[in-house]
Amino acid sequence: MANKYQPPKQKFWGQVVDSLFLLVLVYISLLLPLLLRTPEHAPEAETAKAEAPVTWQSLGQNSTMQAQWEKLGYDPEKAKPIITNKFDYSIDPLWLLITVAVIVGYFVFVLRISEKEYRQVIAEKFGGNTP
Repeated sequence: MANKYQPPKQKFWGQVVDSLFLLVLVYISLLLPLLLRTPEHAPEAETAKAEAPVTWQSLGQNSTMQAQWEKLGYDPEKAKPIITNKFDYSIDPLWLLITVAVIVGYFVFVLRISEKEYRQVIAEKFGGNTP
């Protein structure tokens, strides 16, 4: 029987560079939506002068909700941006297709590389020819 397969070992600095690269990619992917966000309305400082004072009732909060907000240390002024800022769950079809293409492309890439390595291991273990 052939020798036991030993996968190639990655050097320490290669692991460090790979880890830092992935860490930077994750950080950038989390930071980009915040940096690229465009303001949807005028700054609140200018509009707050003309508005009436904010109350829990004007924010649509009942007494139970009000008590919970106050437990968290929020008054109506501080809670207003959180309550009035609605999440946008709309999906852009173009970016959805790009995301799917990238994920499928990566999956195909990993399968092809894995198949080559698998065939090499089989050839080393059992002495077969690799196509």
